[in-house]
Amino acid sequence: MNEYILEIENLVKEFPGVRALDQVTLKIKKGEIHSLCGENGAGKSTLMSVISGVYPKGSYEGKVFYKGKETNYHSVKDSEKEGLAIIHQELALSPYLSIYENLFLGHMKTKLGIIKWDTYLKASQTYLDQVGLKENPATIVSKLGVGKQQLVEIARALSKNVELLILDEPTASLNDDESAKLLDLILEFKRRGITSVMISHKLNEVLKIADTVTVIRDGKSIASFDVKKDNLTEERLIKDMVGRDLTRRFPVRKTSPGETMMEVKNWTVYHPEYHTIKVVDNVSFYLRKGEVLAFCGPMGAGRTELMMSLYGLSYGSRSEGELYLHGNRIAPRSAKAALDNGVGYVSEDRKTLGLVLIQSIKNNISISSFQKLSKFGVVLNRQEIEEAEKYRRDLRIKTPSINQLARNLSGGNQQKVVLSRTLLADPDVFIVDEPTRGIDVGAKTEIYEILNELVAQGKSVIMVSSELPEALGMADRIYVMNEGKIKGMLMRDEATQEKIMQLALLGTV
Repeated sequence: MNEYILEIENLVKEFPGVRALDQVTLKIKKGEIHSLCGENGAGKSTLMSVISGVYPKGSYEGKVFYKGKETNYHSVKDSEKEGLAIIHQELALSPYLSIYENLFLGHMKTKLGIIKWDTYLKASQTYLDQVGLKENPATIVSKLGVGKQQLVEIARALSKNVELLILDEPTASLNDDESAKLLDLILEFKRRGITSVMISHKLNEVLKIADTVTVIRDGKSIASFDVKKDNLTEERLIKDMVGRDLTRRFPVRKTSPGETMMEVKNWTVYHPEYHTIKVVDNVSFYLRKGEVLAFCGPMGAGRTELMMSLYGLSYGSRSEGELYLHGNRIAPRSAKAALDNGVGYVSEDRKTLGLVLIQSIKNNISISSFQKLSKFGVVLNRQEIEEAEKYRRDLRIKTPSINQLARNLSGGNQQKVVLSRTLLADPDVFIVDEPTRGIDVGAKTEIYEILNELVAQGKSVIMVSSELPEALGMADRIYVMNEGKIKGMLMRDEATQEKIMQLALLGTV
């Protein structure tokens, strides 16, 4: 009997101008947790897409064996029939259907052509409980934040009778508590005999639950490890991932904040659908020149809703309160007006709110700065190309050309394009919501360096982060939110993970 559930031999996958996978070989044992690690653009997601049938047989070279037989998948449905399920990093839910409808979409059973909706509504609760999602199963998915939508994706995978579960950055949108619950769930899958393949940039999570790890770099399988036997460490993984030693995760920055750059007073935001519900409740805070200010708190705390509402009322049915920039009260009524006033925003949901996926990298970078790049109403093509090339080079966006469509980039490189667009617009205040979600450790350090450079130039940064080590490593001050309110503020030298959690949950340290 073959002990390997999945075997890959000399896999090659090419796109126009790019060899995404180059002779990749690996084996995964039945019932184990295997992790794939590598920088953004290394080929991890492409590899999983080949395995699951997203890229059909004939579109790649090499062989894939599942349960001892060579696969011949022409779609994801083919692999699902054989007990293989994949959860992509970018969500694939139907936004206009309810949670429970999304859970069973594609595998609902009918009797005489009739679906028993009440049965599925009730059955969905079991899976939602497993992932810790407390929303009503009848809630429309588009009403949920990106983190909660990720939980729906995971619950949907659980509703299928899987033998091999592939999870692409499953905890990227989750806070620490929710991530821990999901990791425990993956360990429970192992106890049930289910094999899991997890792509993750959170190396502490990889070492916590994985039995074996394979490192992918530049489309090649560099090395495979047994976590316990090889005494695998984060430092060793990082070295193989980036091809060099990474001595410092959070770049050193001399901090000397100046006068108040932005101030928010008594800010209240009402739900976009239920107009009497306060999503953000009487929030006040200030941001100094040359400062990195972090906002932490559990999912649903109101952090993203607060930042989107400040960015030209991009969230909520209405907002109340006062917003000041450079001491002058402003009231931008649109995202463009906010940017014109000097406030930029990088969304946590790059796919829906950050990018035009069917346009080129060049157009995505320049789209918010046409006024700067045009003369007499005509965009200066040469200048547009020069700016796009500059950010491609400075942010190390992995692409053969700035004319590549944004949808063809890896998640991390898409994030760099979104960041490039805001950098080109050159606002005084940068609001970055989960700026390193789904990004590898090497690219994270590059983004941290960019944020530090902005601060050194006298700009100010507001960072929303669910990764507490990131907030502690980057921020001068940390505001802690929960239930739409600010529960407290911590200075850099006094902040710890324990204090942040105490403020969020107890309202006191």
